Amino acid sequence: MERLETGIHAGRLSSAEYEANFSDLHPRLDNHEALVAADRCYFCYDAPCMTACPTSIDIPLFIRQISTGNPIGSAKTIFDQNILGGMCARVCPTEELCEQACVRNTAEERPVEIGRLQRYATDAAMAADKQFYQRAEPTGKKIAVVGAGPAGLAAAHRLAVKGNEVVIYDAKPKSGGLNEYGIATYKTVDDFAQKEVDYVLSIGGIEVKHGEQLGRDFSLADLQGQYDAVFLGLGLAGVNALRVDNENLPGVDDAVDFIATLRQADNKGDIAVGRRVVVLGGGMTAIDAAVQAKLLGAEEVTICYRRGKEHMNASEYEQDLATSKGVIIRHWLAPKSILSQDGKVAAIEVEYTALVDGRLTGTGETGVITADHILKAIGQTFDASSLGALRMESGRIAVDAEGHTSLDRVWAGGDCVFGGEDLTVSAVAHGRDAAESIHRALTAAAAPAVAVA
Repeated sequence: MERLETGIHAGRLSSAEYEANFSDLHPRLDNHEALVAADRCYFCYDAPCMTACPTSIDIPLFIRQISTGNPIGSAKTIFDQNILGGMCARVCPTEELCEQACVRNTAEERPVEIGRLQRYATDAAMAADKQFYQRAEPTGKKIAVVGAGPAGLAAAHRLAVKGNEVVIYDAKPKSGGLNEYGIATYKTVDDFAQKEVDYVLSIGGIEVKHGEQLGRDFSLADLQGQYDAVFLGLGLAGVNALRVDNENLPGVDDAVDFIATLRQADNKGDIAVGRRVVVLGGGMTAIDAAVQAKLLGAEEVTICYRRGKEHMNASEYEQDLATSKGVIIRHWLAPKSILSQDGKVAAIEVEYTALVDGRLTGTGETGVITADHILKAIGQTFDASSLGALRMESGRIAVDAEGHTSLDRVWAGGDCVFGGEDLTVSAVAHGRDAAESIHRALTAAAAPAVAVA
């Protein structure tokens, strides 16, 4: 197909180029590579990598199991703490978590490849369809889970293992949450997100109802009346506005929607992208959107971030990945207005910024960047309109250490709670721990009273 040079178009590249560009970022280690990588681990007794993992996976143990030729046992060690360990191996910022804490960094400035070893083990178990868990005897309790993202899936699985019945409600047509709709395509190829969902649900005792949205199709009060407990794993549904002129012009899109559309496309050549793309933001969504715009055939992709490199939420590794793909990252620039020509995006006016007495301030100096496609990645918002009297903190659901909310028999976890870290692995930990709390509460309530003599 002849390359189109201007405007927002689909089909900028050949099918072979799309296939190459969106191939697996870090292919699974083969058996020999895994053994070599595992051999670098010191198997620390007080392993700092384990402390750095939000789900507290016993990393030295699972790596030792790989080194002794037992990847299936290694997967069991991982899944005991993180049932979504396969996806976390692909998308977790291990360079800022477990691998950053690895003691190998001190001597060699190169950590053990913990993330890739975790993928090696979990992929082996899933490929063998190895189900490690059996459901306990039925408790007679039924729990509603709102949201089929990482937090909701982790909670549902742990509750089901303990013998509870679970019904998951999700507004989307597919389960997985951001794992399905919000992760760069090259990080999770071959429809892995859905394969992992199927693996999680294979424990049994979990029903999923898609296309069901809280506040539209049912209320929290409905669930409280029908179920013994409720877990809210709602994620973040809204997108922050730029609040600049011409924000609604054709060619100004939400980066979250751009990524989701690409993830659901059967043919990458059907996805339109501009010739000159500007991405606004400094987090993982901005990086994922920018890199994929470049992989789709955009000639020039620029990320504009209002603060400095050291303030970006995206890890240094992800920033380096973007620049290696040809993405330009410019710092200390804030959007001022979007300029149009013939009713479409033509450029973006930006203002240089600086920190003055610790506060971000515009300098008054402006510039213009030519663009025909602008992607907004300036953070997501939480819509609490359907939660009634539930106590909030800083716009998120307030919970205690076990995920319990201000309402009786209602728990919450993931990005929707105050203190959520916008990480798959943290959401899994929230869901898992809330499930344990829910089960303890329901078991205690069902236990017969003990008479005191």
